[in-house]
Amino acid sequence: METVRLDRDVFQTIAPNGVRILSERVASVRSVAVGIWVRSASVHEPRGQMGVSHLLEHMVFKGTARRSAQEIALELEARGGSLDAYTSRDTTAYQARVLDGDLPRALDVLTDLVRRPTLRQSDLDLERNVILEEINTVLDTPDDLVFDLSAEALWPEHPYGYSILGTPETVTGLSVEHLKGLHERAYFPGNCVIAAAGNLEHQALVDLAGAQGWLDATNGSGSAHATPPSQGAKRGVEVRHAKETAQTHLVLSTDTVRFADPRKYALMALSNVFGGGMSSRLFQRVREELGLAYAVYSYSHFYGQVGVLGTYVGTQPKTAAQALTAIRAEYEKLAREGLPADALDQAKRQTQGQLTLTLESPTSRMYRLASFAVHAEPYRGLDATLAEIGALTPDRVAEVAAEFFAPGRQTLVWLGPN
Repeated sequence: METVRLDRDVFQTIAPNGVRILSERVASVRSVAVGIWVRSASVHEPRGQMGVSHLLEHMVFKGTARRSAQEIALELEARGGSLDAYTSRDTTAYQARVLDGDLPRALDVLTDLVRRPTLRQSDLDLERNVILEEINTVLDTPDDLVFDLSAEALWPEHPYGYSILGTPETVTGLSVEHLKGLHERAYFPGNCVIAAAGNLEHQALVDLAGAQGWLDATNGSGSAHATPPSQGAKRGVEVRHAKETAQTHLVLSTDTVRFADPRKYALMALSNVFGGGMSSRLFQRVREELGLAYAVYSYSHFYGQVGVLGTYVGTQPKTAAQALTAIRAEYEKLAREGLPADALDQAKRQTQGQLTLTLESPTSRMYRLASFAVHAEPYRGLDATLAEIGALTPDRVAEVAAEFFAPGRQTLVWLGPN
């Protein structure tokens, strides 16, 4: 095995079987956040099995070879800890937050979930209904649904545009065989990352992982499907979806850069200025000056192959066109002018402050460690990241703004009354 020190209190071990183990010691806390990331999620799904990764994430909690569903729920909660999971575009993650002395128990439970689920038909019959109700919740929540519709409009033929939850039709068609096939294909050590942060020692984490079999030579491992090549997003498209709602929900979005692209820092700073808080241009113009919306904001996400930049607003149907005109005007201004030096300095300080404050919790530090490993990118310390943000120049930011904030590039999705 190869163990390297990545930062003052950050270590990484890569085992011969491919599993990556990362940790950051935070001696000032009495807790540990630990998680297991599987490099398989919605982007790896065929259209007919949309939602299978999310369904498998639910199903592992229904029981393992050693624990019932109730025992899984009680194992950490009874000691004040928590256990959770989520499915994203690129990965499926299982995580726990516990007292530092309960790290062995937490890793045991997580390993049980990831490596030894029972995946019974009787459990699937029940859990399928839970997922269908989750889908119904989104369908009844337009300010959630509009983001699924936006992704579909951007990538109508690529899994980046799929619903992570799946559709009622695809979820209904999924079988135990689909779940077992995905588990066998993707849930093996070489396709996983283990990350932890808190009051722990790295070698102790490695030893615990070894005791759980994570370092064993791979025996008949699967080979998860590679991410399909990212197809060009549909830019400048407008899609309308009729729904009887009290508001019209609008999302303007475009494809941007992948996680590893250094331009993401300029995009983060621009998104903050554009719609990242009460001082942002969108908030001040659309809400404060025009009084057209309660919620208006921008967002940016970065995946393994591509990123997305978007703006959301919810407004009355009669004022939707006015709000859209105001938002597009702000897009055009930012794309044309970039940021003057004083505004850029403020944007850099805001972005640096957000990153720094985020990392005050062990859970956030764990997420950050895992993000480098799951995208197979070199580790970058916080100071180096802050320095890169601080080095952004007006010309560099103007170049990014002109490319990604161009109004004609944005794909628009409407959801609301005709």
